[in-house]
Amino acid sequence: MAPYKPKNILITGAAGFIASHVANRLVRSHPEYNIIVLDKLDYCSNLKNLLPSHGSPNFKFVKGDIGSADLVNFLLITESINTIMHFAAQTHVDNSFGNSFEFTKNNIYGTHVLLEACKVTGQITRFIHVSTDEVYGETDEDAVVGNHEASQLLPTNPYSATKAGAEMLVMAYGRSYGLPVITTRGNNVYGPNQFPEKLIPKFILLAMRGQTLPIHGDGSNVRSYLYCEDVAEAFEVILHKGEVGHVYNIGTKKERSVLDVARDVCKLFSLDPEAAIKFVENRPFNDQRYFLDDQKLENLGWTPRTQWEDGLKKTMEWYTRNPDWWGDVSGALLPHPRMLMMAGIEGHLHGSEEIKAMVFKASKAVVSKDTSGSSPNNSLKFLIYGKTGWIGGLLGKICEKQGIAYEYGKGRLEECSQLVLDIQNVKPTHVFNAAGVTGRPNVDWCESHKPETIRTNVVGTLTLADVCKQHGLLMINFATGCIFEYDADHPEGSGIGFKEEDKPNFTGSFYSKTKAMVEELLKEYENVCTLRVRMPISSDLGNPRNFITKISRYNKVVNIPNSMTVLDELLPISVEMAKRNCRGIWNFTNPGVISHNEILEMYKAYIDPGFEWTNFTLEEQAKVIVAPRSNNEMDASKLKAEFPELLSIKDSLIKYVFEPNKNCTTGGEAK
Repeated sequence: MAPYKPKNILITGAAGFIASHVANRLVRSHPEYNIIVLDKLDYCSNLKNLLPSHGSPNFKFVKGDIGSADLVNFLLITESINTIMHFAAQTHVDNSFGNSFEFTKNNIYGTHVLLEACKVTGQITRFIHVSTDEVYGETDEDAVVGNHEASQLLPTNPYSATKAGAEMLVMAYGRSYGLPVITTRGNNVYGPNQFPEKLIPKFILLAMRGQTLPIHGDGSNVRSYLYCEDVAEAFEVILHKGEVGHVYNIGTKKERSVLDVARDVCKLFSLDPEAAIKFVENRPFNDQRYFLDDQKLENLGWTPRTQWEDGLKKTMEWYTRNPDWWGDVSGALLPHPRMLMMAGIEGHLHGSEEIKAMVFKASKAVVSKDTSGSSPNNSLKFLIYGKTGWIGGLLGKICEKQGIAYEYGKGRLEECSQLVLDIQNVKPTHVFNAAGVTGRPNVDWCESHKPETIRTNVVGTLTLADVCKQHGLLMINFATGCIFEYDADHPEGSGIGFKEEDKPNFTGSFYSKTKAMVEELLKEYENVCTLRVRMPISSDLGNPRNFITKISRYNKVVNIPNSMTVLDELLPISVEMAKRNCRGIWNFTNPGVISHNEILEMYKAYIDPGFEWTNFTLEEQAKVIVAPRSNNEMDASKLKAEFPELLSIKDSLIKYVFEPNKNCTTGGEAK
């Protein structure tokens, strides 16, 4: 198997102990890789751990929390991340007994956010998840064979339970979504830069201060220890040679009891163990032994290089040279510390401008997707928001087909500074907003997620419109026609449709309320062209967002006429509208209406002759949905006047949807 070659690597938790050694090693050894490190600078992180990489052209530090989905998605896209090495975690077992919820939040939820971002962006080719040997639980004292990678996970404390839970998510995303995951489970690590809540640095600092070394219980608990540089090398090997879907133990068969470690530290400082060692109350549960089978990683070519005595001496020498590396750590040196938030960025900067300069302030310039060549459209450049959405994705394909340069926006709509940065980097001639919250899987989601819906549909859209106005840019805004419902002036079947100037009258769903609200406010922006889309349909009958796909899979269907938008015909028109500098509000539907039954009859005639369906009433539908649905006819005469070639909804469906798919089954069940 050829070695894996990453390009842009995101390392989480990289201001912490192990990850900082890995990051510094990769920055130093692989100048061809771009290393972006993310850390929220919690109490056990220190920017000084990354000083060896500061100033390197292939290194960037970003302060932030992996629990922030917006930040994670933004980084993956703007930095074109293709590889993630996920170290960020709460790791101290003592703290997990006193603040276990914090471990769930960081170790499980944080991992889930990363995985979901990887799934959404679809650009990750390696996801290395860093776990621990503690997920295996306690090893029998008389066992001569260590836990191998297929051994059962039996965690015994809140920390290891959260790490096991995170592993299950990683495995599930690998299996369900094909995410290229690798998991590591490692023994204890020691060496320079480690926060002194851990055993070895705690013993060294206490010995330096002439204080006693506290040992939990009788000190007979056995652990295996690896020197940090050896572990960094192991991760380098796994990065390049590890197989997707596999787990790798990073371990050593050389074991030492806690009491032996304390005696070795005493020996380095010429202390009398009998006087220097103090036995204290044990943890609520303290595993007796962790023992790993490391043969699988050895087969990749890695074995520990550093002898225990050499590594311990190097660690002691580093701490004696850097006694104030962590500032005031007296709380961490207690026998049973409990999540003492002593450090963080403020605690470790110490006024150093060199360290402060490390913090990320702006994203890199965006690489243009200009494929125009000699196209007549080479004077155009579109900035499109909504890359992961259906309409946004289709717009990119249309641009490629027409030879129009385009780029997808990287910033979050509600973050003004990020939008300004996008515009400065891309320098577009037009902006398309196809981003928005419609609900997961439908608008009922918005009823229980109102702040999120407002944030994107109202705040985000207005922010983008305002930024575009400040930069003199036209914004094509994809809105909805689901802000109207049949009424006395526009009765069903009358052929009288709602016009652009009509006031919205449908408030049945929170989604529709937000869309009507923002449409009214956007009237104050003369640089906005609002396109009201309704029940979008495309020739891709396998797309779950396609209205035809939806109703063909429903158990029952309401039969009612509606205006609809055939994207294959109308999205190219939206591009033409940008070229023509169209502004204001437009009903963006094909002329006329079509009932749900009429669509399904076409589906049966063109696609699946054996297809059957059942109707139910609006009253029956109301019993199985949370929010009412909009049904209406839109007057498309304004659009038809601008584009006389625009087909009626029925003709457009035949030409763009059913004829191209004639007698092709979609794999969906008859409903």
